[in-house]
Amino acid sequence: MALEWVVLGYAAGAEAVMLLLLTMPGLDALRKGLVSVTRSALKPMLSVIPFCMFLLMDIYWKYETILTCSDENGCSASEHIRHQKSIIKSQRNALLIATTVILYWLLFSVTNLVVRVQHLSQRVEMLKKAD
Repeated sequence: MALEWVVLGYAAGAEAVMLLLLTMPGLDALRKGLVSVTRSALKPMLSVIPFCMFLLMDIYWKYETILTCSDENGCSASEHIRHQKSIIKSQRNALLIATTVILYWLLFSVTNLVVRVQHLSQRVEMLKKAD
């Protein structure tokens, strides 16, 4: 299961880098190329959303089937620590899922806004030339 989390981490990192490059000021000369690369990468990266839902269901299943330490069966210290580590890992992984989905949504929204701004600036240039 660790490979799935690594892939999700890399996807979130790629989304963050693309978002950073699109929103960074001073890259106007590269912006057209960055937008085209980002737009072409958005459709394949959409597969991250069902993958995140699958991993979220995995976390939920692990949470529902986890053994709890009750008074009648008692837990040793190592079992209690393992239980706490499992809960912390699940929380960390849920945070990674949420981050990945939010970054994808932000990347999609920012890319659409940048494209609209480019179209509007082209329209303004055409109107200036017409006058």
